[in-house]
Amino acid sequence: MDYKIIESFHYGHSIHAYKVFGAHFVNENGLDGVRFTLWAPHARHVSVVGSFNNWNGADTQMERITNSGIFSLFIPGVKKNDLYKYRIVDNGGNVFDKADPFAYFSELRPNTASVCYDVFNFKWTDSKWMKARTKNFDKPLNIYEVFAGAWKFDEDGKPLNYVDLAKQLIPYVKEHGFTHIELMPLNEHPFDGSWGYQANGYYSCTSRYGEPKEFAKFVDMCHKNNIGVIMDVVPVHFVKDSHGLRMFDGQPLYEYEKDYDANSEWGTCNFDLWKEEVRSFLMSSCSFWADIYHVDGIRFDAISNLIFWSGNKGRGTNEGALAFVKRMNYYLSKEYHGLMLIAEDSSDFPKVTALTIDGGLGFDYKWDLGWMNDTLSYYKLDPIYRKWHHNKINFSMAYFYSERYLMPFSHDEVVHGKLTIIDRMWGNYEQKFAQARNIYLYMFTHPGKKLNFMGNEMAMYREFDEKKELDWFMLKYPAHDAFLRYFTDLSKIYIGHPSLYRYDYEYKGFKWIDADNNQQSIYTYYREAEEEVIVVVLNMTPVSYEHFRVNVPYKGKYVELINSEKDIYDGCNMCNYEPLKTINDSLNKQQYLDIRVAPFAGIMFIHKKAKKKDAKKKGKENNV
Repeated sequence: MDYKIIESFHYGHSIHAYKVFGAHFVNENGLDGVRFTLWAPHARHVSVVGSFNNWNGADTQMERITNSGIFSLFIPGVKKNDLYKYRIVDNGGNVFDKADPFAYFSELRPNTASVCYDVFNFKWTDSKWMKARTKNFDKPLNIYEVFAGAWKFDEDGKPLNYVDLAKQLIPYVKEHGFTHIELMPLNEHPFDGSWGYQANGYYSCTSRYGEPKEFAKFVDMCHKNNIGVIMDVVPVHFVKDSHGLRMFDGQPLYEYEKDYDANSEWGTCNFDLWKEEVRSFLMSSCSFWADIYHVDGIRFDAISNLIFWSGNKGRGTNEGALAFVKRMNYYLSKEYHGLMLIAEDSSDFPKVTALTIDGGLGFDYKWDLGWMNDTLSYYKLDPIYRKWHHNKINFSMAYFYSERYLMPFSHDEVVHGKLTIIDRMWGNYEQKFAQARNIYLYMFTHPGKKLNFMGNEMAMYREFDEKKELDWFMLKYPAHDAFLRYFTDLSKIYIGHPSLYRYDYEYKGFKWIDADNNQQSIYTYYREAEEEVIVVVLNMTPVSYEHFRVNVPYKGKYVELINSEKDIYDGCNMCNYEPLKTINDSLNKQQYLDIRVAPFAGIMFIHKKAKKKDAKKKGKENNV
């Protein structure tokens, strides 16, 4: 028994509590079995009951090994996949069974027992990946958000398991230019319709899709194919189901004592983030996924509900929760090289992505939900009225450098009657596709890392439903097939051109050319790195131009890199096929291009900078 971990657990500074608590396969006194360890300070007695003793705890009462409420018991002969629960007698004499808060595996719902499982002996082959990974600040980060239960079904109409996901999902994300897979919560949860966001097993990889070792193999295969894995977690609230954490030992333990604070808007219980043991429980849970499953990032749900009491700014900041999140992010960043910590935060709370030593919360990225809302509301407008809402597009760069933002079109945007991304676009069928192509070129050229929910890449019309797989049949239709090709080309351009990612969070990486052309509703800007410049033109109206002037930062040749209206993308094919040379405007001391712009076109032009040696040579020749 590691009493240092137990001490750290009570002080709220443990990120390795799972190495003590839970069910561990051990050999004691020459006997193989399992040692069970539990924190239940208000319990009078605790017994281990399970399939190995016919659910009778008469001979398996746990020993209280500390005054702080730690119970432990070694039971010889317990084997892998044996089921168990803790039978608790509270101070009032009430008897009830609870699943293990630290269980590493659980029964398939609707059953609720914990499962004895050894997660500590998986043989990894990803050491090269793990040593080389970074937080990707100056690298491309193109995330494919996936609900594992509804990406694709097998021949029997059931969701793919972890093994089949590895075989089918990994090649798919590679083919279409994604760098990372973000998995909606895989923590064990009782209700499918919660999508995992109402969890119970914070250390238990859901049994819906297979065993923990199969999920570990999935991650290992992702790394072998240079794909990172990001895990969604929910540090704010948990389900009220009777077998879970609520009133765990007969009194509020993981939740707040006052009902007003304990009950969340989702019908769940809020974690008491002022309690040191609860802090250790949640920090260790995140550490567990990084340590045991080698995940490359953790996306934290509903952070605004952590920053403010119940997410209500009027109630003020939850200082205990803020202390918890700063501590957690500090320890996780220190312990796990290259682990990305991502906040889904809809608030305007400052310094979310600043270092904790600088007074920040310590996240690496924050979802830019303001950008998402402004952008989608703009594209929904009739183009006639867009000139009066011009700032919905240019406003994002007024605040962008205040945080390290990630640009999301997530599952939240394609559910509950909001319509899907393509269906939010204004106009008829063809116009919706044209503007969907436009909005994605805007997304991939805007500073900040990218995230898209599954189905966005094929312009799916149906909203997300956890009971149905993606509408793969839509790829039989030319418009959707062409859109997937376009999205793939955009993704590969993004990951292949440093100007689109290297200086995302530095001023030198982005410059407006014209942010104020509201009369024509055309935006022009450029992205820059040492070797190249990419000039972007976004036409937000159905008006075309045979001659449109775009000022550019450097003299020379510009080549159209991609045009959303090219015929292979089901566009009108009004493009700039030949390389364009800059025209000198000596009066205004500017260089510009004379380009063609199709209705609703999104266009990238690339200019390759001369290498330093070539530039010096050219300078000498000019001086001769």
